[in-house]
Amino acid sequence: MATMEMQGVERAESIEQMQGLYTDMLRIRRFEETAFQQYQRGTIGGFCHLYIGQEAVAVGAVSCMEKGDQVLTAYRDHGHALALGMTAKELMAELFGKATGCSKGKGGSMHFFSREHGMMGGNGIVGSHVPVATGVAFAQKYRGEHKATLCFFGEGAAQQGAVHEAMNLAGVLHLPIVFVIENNRYGMGTSVERSSATQELHKRAAGYDFPGTVCDGMNVFEIRATFNEALKRARKENMPTLIEAQTYRFRGHSMSDPANYRTQEEVDREKKNDPIILLKAELLAQDIPHEKLDEIDQHAKDEMKEAVEFAIHSPEPELSEVTKDVYAKPWGGKLMPSFE
Repeated sequence: MATMEMQGVERAESIEQMQGLYTDMLRIRRFEETAFQQYQRGTIGGFCHLYIGQEAVAVGAVSCMEKGDQVLTAYRDHGHALALGMTAKELMAELFGKATGCSKGKGGSMHFFSREHGMMGGNGIVGSHVPVATGVAFAQKYRGEHKATLCFFGEGAAQQGAVHEAMNLAGVLHLPIVFVIENNRYGMGTSVERSSATQELHKRAAGYDFPGTVCDGMNVFEIRATFNEALKRARKENMPTLIEAQTYRFRGHSMSDPANYRTQEEVDREKKNDPIILLKAELLAQDIPHEKLDEIDQHAKDEMKEAVEFAIHSPEPELSEVTKDVYAKPWGGKLMPSFE
């Protein structure tokens, strides 16, 4: 089995950091597997986009964040939320549509949110959150916070006009934002080769006069090195960066997608680069015993069982909740200011 160092990546992390990264990625994997099972049982409704295979991107990126940095992402948001420190219980309850969910059971899979953890939300409309994230970065600069915004989207969203407009504006205004294309090679059944004139998506940054770079999205060490540099640049120089993290999703686009547009041979080949397996091999090479890693895995499995039980026994939202959290009330509780 190839290790990450054999792939040419210099590891700067301590053993403790490596174990932490492994734990975070494994928690995401077990959460997503549990969500898959519950969806099949009918306890989760609506849309559900799993992050299986892409765990290293969210975990590696979030591990480079500072307090006050913000994250906005698309509908495949479970991994980012867990990496940021949101609990499996509140996230599973949200999938179940319960009042104890992170969005009070009203957002579902695509709309995880936590101001406390810097999770400014998952978003269901393709590419819609990229201009919003650019606005968040503008606010950070305007307030002189010296913080950064991470904006995650897929290679499919990278073809949207609003995404290009937002990146252009970030370049014009010199905003502290890191645009992240999680290039898992397929949109909703359409390969990136069929949807993009260029296959080197990170090079689009040149058109907006800020740095663009590519990294192996299956290698958490390379991700950390790439994001550390980009986030420092954002905070210190108010300089945007476009990162193309080349990754792969092992499941379909969503629960309703049988993924017939790719072969099983391709999926099996890509699974040899499973980021969790690669990091596990690296930990074993550092003399971490199998028993320790099995213990981490069992703890993650137990955590997800408890999350399901919590969600099952949580209350449904009150009917009155349907009209709440719809409009912002910035003017002393009124929907609009009075001009009388």
